[in-house]
Amino acid sequence: INAEYMGIGIDHGYPVRAVVPGVTGARNVKWLQRVVASEQESGGFWQQQDYKCLPKGTDFSDKFPAPAIQEMPVTSAICSPKPKATIPKDAESVKVNGYAFSGGGRDIARVDVSGDGGASWQAAKLLPRPDSAESGPQWHKPQWSWVMWEAEVPVPKNGKNVEVCCKALDISYNSQPEKVESIWNPRGLLANAWHRVPVVRES
Repeated sequence: INAEYMGIGIDHGYPVRAVVPGVTGARNVKWLQRVVASEQESGGFWQQQDYKCLPKGTDFSDKFPAPAIQEMPVTSAICSPKPKATIPKDAESVKVNGYAFSGGGRDIARVDVSGDGGASWQAAKLLPRPDSAESGPQWHKPQWSWVMWEAEVPVPKNGKNVEVCCKALDISYNSQPEKVESIWNPRGLLANAWHRVPVVRES
């Protein structure tokens, strides 16, 4: 990325910034003093002792044989409604929109959205990316950006509190876990459980 055309400031790697598609941002280093071609990965702290999905009870003074994180897992998030947003007391459905992404160039095959905390689901509409005339999952070529989605989902008629949630599936059929407990790790990395947003029905 050339600073002259992109307006990159010193905080973001001026004068030149390299962005590696499909690789987690932790590997897109901003400041370099030298580049070394090596048959082995870096022995530095960030590569050896951080950005790894490690088990409970880990002693962070040690180095670990686990590989460093390179790709992000499939994930999705709700952008609207916001947490604690209100809906009319007689509302039968709620409009939901958000984004989804998966690492390694894997496109999103589907996003499921629920208006009752995960008891029932419906598929969201995947929107075309701004730089592409194609819509729907791209099975034949890598995708390096998120995809936006939208849905209108039914909500329970009874009860004041409503929970809207979403989960994504990529083209390799990787899916998001229901709860973060199943993927918990000391650094809180790769936390891609269902995204849940509470909304409140007006009295």
